[in-house]
Amino acid sequence: MANFRVPEENYYTKDHEWAQVDENIVTVGITEYAQHSLGEIVYVELPEEGQKVTQNDGFGVVESVKAVSDLMAPVSGTVIEVNEALNESPGILNDDPMNNGWLIRIEMDTEKELANLMRAPEYKKLIAE
Repeated sequence: MANFRVPEENYYTKDHEWAQVDENIVTVGITEYAQHSLGEIVYVELPEEGQKVTQNDGFGVVESVKAVSDLMAPVSGTVIEVNEALNESPGILNDDPMNNGWLIRIEMDTEKELANLMRAPEYKKLIAE
């Protein structure tokens, strides 16, 4: 099995999104495991700034040569920033899904929802199965 980076400070969803929390701003992306599973990503559909998202609901789509996958919001809130670079170059997700390949930033409605997410040790167990 490949050795995927799972930064300890992030939160994770069972759908393989990561969430990096900075006060009430949450940066969201897909994990290296998700990128590896999807294969070469060729298209990304992201929400507009100002759009509301709800925890565990879809906010966009990632399309690879193998599959189309819904992106699920790790928390509820308002999209305050979208990584526009992915519209031109979805391949950034193939090369660097954990950093430059971030998808959106959400202003979180409530920190309570973070309790529904996995931390790194749980996520590592999930992807090891």
